[in-house]
Amino acid sequence: MAGNFLENNVVVVVGKIFTDLEYSHELYGEEFFNFILEVPRLSETKDYLPVTISNRLFEGMNLQVGTRVKIEGQLRSYNRKSPEEGKNKLILTIFTRDIRVLSEDEVVKNPNEIFLDGFICKKPVYRTTPFGREITDLLIAVNRPYNKSDYIPVIAWGRNARFSEKLEIGDRIRLWGRVQSREYQKKLGDEVVTKVAYEVSITRMEVVEKELQKS
Repeated sequence: MAGNFLENNVVVVVGKIFTDLEYSHELYGEEFFNFILEVPRLSETKDYLPVTISNRLFEGMNLQVGTRVKIEGQLRSYNRKSPEEGKNKLILTIFTRDIRVLSEDEVVKNPNEIFLDGFICKKPVYRTTPFGREITDLLIAVNRPYNKSDYIPVIAWGRNARFSEKLEIGDRIRLWGRVQSREYQKKLGDEVVTKVAYEVSITRMEVVEKELQKS
């Protein structure tokens, strides 16, 4: 087991609410809502990240479009059947554990941080982009209570890409980075549609030694 379940998957993001809150589901009398959070990068680019939040966390708060908030939580995954393709698709969302409204002038050094401690569950795929950048695609399983796991797509660049290419299924790694959104085109029948993928971009990573894997 990869450490404490609340510590092996930690996300902190700061941004503006980009869409209205939309009812998702109810669980044991607790209602959950989804919305998209606009999170700035250091460049002019922005990420548009899915967020899930319980009504018990924002009671008395005015979470309208444009409100600047700080969210602490975990990056969760689940499978949902795609109506267009007729097969299961991995869905990612930031599951909120705490939310705070920020003023416009409150300075935040890093608006998008994530830490994951998990296991390689698919053979890493190394490739180069059309611009010659090295990249490795990884899928990380992060343990959750009740024998559940979250499956997180991860990308490594440059020297991290070369390093992670050699990792094996079952290796335990710790990684630090950010959650990002990426648009791509997909052909469905005669139509080409624009879709959004979510993944973690690694800035730093380490492999847990074999003798510590079960700690």
